[in-house]
Amino acid sequence: MYIRDSRDCILEPLSLPESPGGCTTLEGSPSVPCIFCEEHFPVAEQDKLLKHMIIEHKIVIADVKLVADFRRYVLYWKKRFTEQPITDFCSVIRTNSKAPFEEQDDYFLLCDVLPEDRILREELQKQRLKEILEQQQRERYDTSFHGMCMFCSEEFTGNRSVLLNHMAREHAFNIGLPDNIVHCREFLEILQKKLDNLQCLYCEKFFRDKNTLKDHMRKKQHRKINAKNREYDRFYVINYLELGKSWEEVQLEDDRELLDHQEDDWSDWEEHPVCAVCLFCEKQADTTEKLHIHMEDAHEFDLLKIKSELGLHFYQQVKLVNFIRREVHQCRCYGCHLKFASKSELRNHMEKTKHISMLPERTTWDQPQYYFPTYENDTLLCALSDSEGDLNAEGLKEDGIPVISEDVSNLQALKQSSVLNQLLQGEGSKSQRKL
Repeated sequence: MYIRDSRDCILEPLSLPESPGGCTTLEGSPSVPCIFCEEHFPVAEQDKLLKHMIIEHKIVIADVKLVADFRRYVLYWKKRFTEQPITDFCSVIRTNSKAPFEEQDDYFLLCDVLPEDRILREELQKQRLKEILEQQQRERYDTSFHGMCMFCSEEFTGNRSVLLNHMAREHAFNIGLPDNIVHCREFLEILQKKLDNLQCLYCEKFFRDKNTLKDHMRKKQHRKINAKNREYDRFYVINYLELGKSWEEVQLEDDRELLDHQEDDWSDWEEHPVCAVCLFCEKQADTTEKLHIHMEDAHEFDLLKIKSELGLHFYQQVKLVNFIRREVHQCRCYGCHLKFASKSELRNHMEKTKHISMLPERTTWDQPQYYFPTYENDTLLCALSDSEGDLNAEGLKEDGIPVISEDVSNLQALKQSSVLNQLLQGEGSKSQRKL
């Protein structure tokens, strides 16, 4: 039985610091303070700060790569540690426990087992995603862009997409779709600097002159960037969707999931239609009706009843399904937040404790990031639908969500009314986001 410790209770709303809180830094060169002393380190030297805190103060921050904004994370805990003892937040790890007492050391572990820390990390992630999407939106509509092609020196003005499309079309140099890129100016400056330093963008070798470099990239077909270079990750929106994982890691996880369940014999694959998969186990059904019956009988989870009781429209159903898929994929119970070693252990726990039907608060899953499917081939999402009676004469749901047919002839109207505009503004907003 899980017993909640009194120190886990959060009696007041958490707030993220908006300023360094007494830390004075030069504009454009922010630094991160030590949690316990007045030492400061540049943001780019995060490892030095972590080493300092371990050696000087014996505190270890777990899973640092899963912290979306390390500076604000440190500032938050610097303030909290002045309000309460460190032992109220951290686990104590004693080293050299068999040695004499004077040779023993106590280290403090700060991790997301503490509910306050977990909530802080989640809020930082949401804020970072919101900021990135807002920046992406500004760049989409920016007409003041000015840049030069890296291969033919032709100049381009207007929108960034003009230059990117030119390099992809004329020089076979494709760094991705313009709408998938953020901080485009900085990205192009980094690539141009590498070329100016006579460095190949793909194999990253250096050459003696520009002509040799150009011949190398042309003959070796190296007119592309090195996908394994983590320096580029921050320029792609997909890398902000899930903490600590690059686009390659997310893709590999999906591939491994499929490989684990593929059949050896592919000779009769055409005989099997695309099936919908249960939210909690590997059961597949060739109709959603059969799948709903299975989930109700085997797991006591009635998706249709939940939809009716909560009054969920189509996009809220999408977010709920994607949320459950994500939690089950990560082997985490959404009822009590415990993690398990396998999906079968998670399922046994949730069925035994009745946590399958214990959905969290709507604010937990009704979030913009759950517009993105956990599995891109999730047939269940295609079968979700609104009730016909929920629509009014203008084709809108009662809460203002537009329902658009697939044969809309006015493309501009479709772009302006897209529900994806909710990623940057609240539901029901009238933003004019271009898809």
